[in-house]
Amino acid sequence: MGEPVSVVQKPSAVHGRVRFETNRSFTGMGHERYRIDEVVYGNRPPDAVAKLLFDSGKVEAVHIYQQTITVELLPGADDHGLKQIVEDLYIHYKPGVPIPDPENFEG
Repeated sequence: MGEPVSVVQKPSAVHGRVRFETNRSFTGMGHERYRIDEVVYGNRPPDAVAKLLFDSGKVEAVHIYQQTITVELLPGADDHGLKQIVEDLYIHYKPGVPIPDPENFEG
């Protein structure tokens, strides 16, 4: 369940930086910046993207503005798999994840 995010990966003129252009706006009109040495506190869409990208172990910094995500890689890291992280952001039931039954929702 969920809908994949359409992502086009584009190279940057700066070595070690990659840009993802998506079909979703993550920030509205604001810029969001995240660094690996700072805690990401929120649960908004840009916060979720940043957390998942940092969890890859390849990312030093993330900048998100509307539908564009710019990633600064850690020295020596490659960008393999980062596009998939963004594409799968709203996919909730992945292979191997059990689908909840009605008993899970009763309080």
